[in-house]
Amino acid sequence: MRNKIIPYNPKLKNYARHLRKNSTQTEIILWKLLKNRSFNVQFHRQVPLLEFIVDFYCHELHLAIEVDGNSHDYKYEYDISRQGLLETHGIIFLRFTDFEVKKDYFSVELAIREKVKELSEK
Repeated sequence: MRNKIIPYNPKLKNYARHLRKNSTQTEIILWKLLKNRSFNVQFHRQVPLLEFIVDFYCHELHLAIEVDGNSHDYKYEYDISRQGLLETHGIIFLRFTDFEVKKDYFSVELAIREKVKELSEK
């Protein structure tokens, strides 16, 4: 599958680097699952896309994975509009709460595995 280049605001590059260096515990847990092509595709962390930064992104599958922690509690409308705009560029989202990643890790892993398989077969 060919990687589709999605432009981003270059000003976000340093902030994305800052977020990678200061990951939350949940992001670290999920990154251990995603790194090193563990699903036979490559994920990157804190990836700038358009005017936003997504937690994890696979360019090959156009798959973004977001972890919604406490900082997202009062930003539902913003998250939905942001996701909608990115989806117009062909990005597919998987969203998990902080709680799901920490307490139901197996289901999170299974959901990611199934979505990667589904998208890989297209």
